[in-house]
This record gives sequence, C-alpha cells and structure tokens, in this order.
Amino acid sequence: MAPCSWVQELQFPQLEIPLAIHQLVRIMPAAAIPAAPGDTLYLSNLDDIIGARVFTPTIYFYRSSEDDSKSNNNNRPVFEILRQALADILVPYYPLSARLRENHNGKLEVFFGPDQGALMVEARSETVLAELGDLAVPNPAWAPLIYKFPNEEPYKILDMPLVIAQVTVFSCGGFSLGLRLCHCICDGFGAMQFLSAWAATAKAGRLVVNPQPCWEREFFRPRHPPIIKHPHIEYMRIDEGSNLTMTLWQAKPIQKCYRISRKFQAHLKNLAQPDDNFPCTSFDAMAAHIWRSWVRAIDVQPPNYKLRLTFSVNARQKLKNPPLKDGFYGNVVCVACAMSSVNELVNGQFKYTTRLVREARLGVSEDYLRSTVDFVEVERPRRLEFGGKLTITQWTRFSIYESADFGWGRPIYAGPIDLTPTPQVCVFLPEGEADPNGNMVVCICLPESATEKFIEFLCLKNSGNES
Repeated sequence: MAPCSWVQELQFPQLEIPLAIHQLVRIMPAAAIPAAPGDTLYLSNLDDIIGARVFTPTIYFYRSSEDDSKSNNNNRPVFEILRQALADILVPYYPLSARLRENHNGKLEVFFGPDQGALMVEARSETVLAELGDLAVPNPAWAPLIYKFPNEEPYKILDMPLVIAQVTVFSCGGFSLGLRLCHCICDGFGAMQFLSAWAATAKAGRLVVNPQPCWEREFFRPRHPPIIKHPHIEYMRIDEGSNLTMTLWQAKPIQKCYRISRKFQAHLKNLAQPDDNFPCTSFDAMAAHIWRSWVRAIDVQPPNYKLRLTFSVNARQKLKNPPLKDGFYGNVVCVACAMSSVNELVNGQFKYTTRLVREARLGVSEDYLRSTVDFVEVERPRRLEFGGKLTITQWTRFSIYESADFGWGRPIYAGPIDLTPTPQVCVFLPEGEADPNGNMVVCICLPESATEKFIEFLCLKNSGNES
C-alpha cells in the first residue's frame, strides 16, 4: 500500500465571479493574407473526426501586471497588447480568421467570407485573484471567465469564430485569459504552437513566428479505394448495457482533483511492469490504475460487460514516408482503445490491465493512422459514443506554461476548468510551472456516492497485493 502522502485530494471553493463585459471586438489579420472571400481550405479526416468537432476551453491566470519591470509592454493595457498581437499572428495563421461549414456530403471545410475574424472580449471584475481559491486546482466556478455566446448550442462549431479569447482584468491588477480554440483546426500540440507564437509576439511587440505554420492538410487525404485494416473499436457504437452512463449522467457527477506525486507514479509503474520484455510507461500504469479505480468506485454492472478506455496518441514521430513538415499544426492524433470486461478490470491483475493500455498505445502506427483516415471517409461517424467508455487526456505532454508567457511571466495556472459537461473524460495535468517535483493533477468526474471509494482505490487502500 502506498503512503497516503503520495496522493492528496485537492479542494476548490464554491464561488461566484461577478464581471462586466466591456466590449466584443472582431480581430482581423493585421496584413494581407493568401485567401479571399469565397476561398476554401481542405480539412483532413483527422481534423473532421467527430471528437474534434468541439472547442477546447482553457484558462490562464497572471499576477498583477502593474510592475512591468520584466516586460517590454510599457504599461499598455493588457487587452490592447493581446489584441494587437493576435491581429499580427492571424497573418501567418490566417485559417484561424475564417469559419467552418459543411459541404454537400457533410464534410467540414474552412471558408473565407466577409466580416469573419477572431473574437476578443474585454471584461473586468471587482474580484481579486486571492478570492478565487487555489489557482493550481481547476474550478468549474471559473466558467464566466471563458466567453460563450448567449444561448449557444452545445458543440456548435459551424459559423463560429475559431478563436474566442476573453481577457478579464481583476481589481488587484491580475488578469485571466480565457481561450476557446476550435479543435478541428489544431490538436493540443498545434494549439501550443499557435499559443507560443501569440505569446512571443505580444512579448516582443512585433511578429515572432518559429516555426513557420504549415497547413497542408492534404497530407492526410484518404486512399482510393479506402483501406480499413483495423477494427477501430474506439468509434464503434456499443449499446449501453451497463449502469455506467446512467449513473454518471443522471447523478449529476462532481469534479474531483488529486495531486499525484512522482513517487506514487514510480511506485505504480513498478507494480505494473508486465511479465515480458517490454516495459510499460508511467502513463500506461497511471491510465490503467485510474481506469480500474473509476470502475470499482462506480461499481459498474454487469460483470461481463465490455468497457473501453480511449486516449489520444500523438502520431507525429510515427510518420516516415514522408514525414510531416515542421510547423504543421493540424490534428495528428489517433485514438487508442483498450477493452476489457468489468470482471477482468475489477478482479484481474494490475499487470494485465496495464498491458492492455500499453498494447493499445503501441498499436498506433502510421498504418493505423492511415486506416483511421479511411475509416472516417467511409463511415463518417456523426455522434460521440459514450457507451462503456472512459477517455483520458494527457496534458502533461504539453508545454502549456512555457508557451503562455505573453510578457508578464508564466501563468499561475494554465489548463481546463470544468469536466462535468463530459463526465466520462479524465485529464492528467502538470501541477504548475513552479513545481519541480514532477507531480501531476488528475481531474475526474464521479457520482458523489462514489468519491470516498475512489480515493481509497486510488491510494491502494483496498487493493492488497496489486501485482
């Protein structure tokens, strides 16, 4: 059993953040771009996969900007600095100034028209940052700091600005940047590339882009005829024959966050090593442990029901013939999927579950990615399937703190805020830019009745010998 000090539940306060929106500003590219009204751009099937048809909301908190001794911003208003820098980088990243629409067969494309551009929102709050609680812990109460249109439909992406940024200045002088980027345009690594260019441009007061952005989504055109060589159970419709989805969605789950120390991650990895010559990674062990603990705490029934664990794998380094060009910021992720019965998860060996995760991760190859592209071309899934599924998103791989220094230092917190709209998603986060210890924060949604059981399973209190 691991020491309890290796795992710590993190608390966040219930609060309201009063704010006033001062203006909504359309941001156009600051110079000419290589597209005219009526032009379109191709999106790959990786960009247009059903899981990418969302906006990814993130928030970044910064301390008081009044002491600008470390910055080149010369006390100009935060909103003006970020507005001008966004206009500058929308020249090389001009597709982000456009919109999405569906063509005749339901496939998405980028199109350029009049009166488009990104959207920036200026807001002010009489609150001070100190009143927002521990800024290392994602808090759903921060939702007002990320702009949504009044009566905006869930999952709406068509005819929407592809970049929506809200700058909220607090009465203490600190501020937040609430950002929504359309996942169809960039995956997590592409978003970090865009964010880094925006931040570097704001910090320098001139356009700074390195690497130069590369569009070229035709790299992932489907084959003719399509060749689907894998079953792609990650997208398979599975009838919900268990109590899992009903328990989660009807019980109004709550978001829980846990600090996981590097020691505990190493301890799990040691316990998880399969009995073969292929070692597992820390991610394999953590993902397997979270999956098992979640299923056990919720008490999923019946025992023979098949469950899925899905997670994204960055396929950039797997592309060899030819390799991707530097600066490509589109979606280059494949969804890996491990599958197991409830009984095997709850009563089987930890090593077995970890092996399933490892095999799913290693199964993502260039051939698998091309098969995914062709599968989407043929099947074109139209809805997200939640049946028997937990999805883990690993943000610890992203340089989210390093990429977000706009001239006021790295953010106090950078990341998501609220998982409850998609309660079958779990996120692994870096603890923060100030933490040198390699800790991570795990955020997950649970029915309130399962929270005590989950922390016990998470800490290995009820597991006995996990080998």
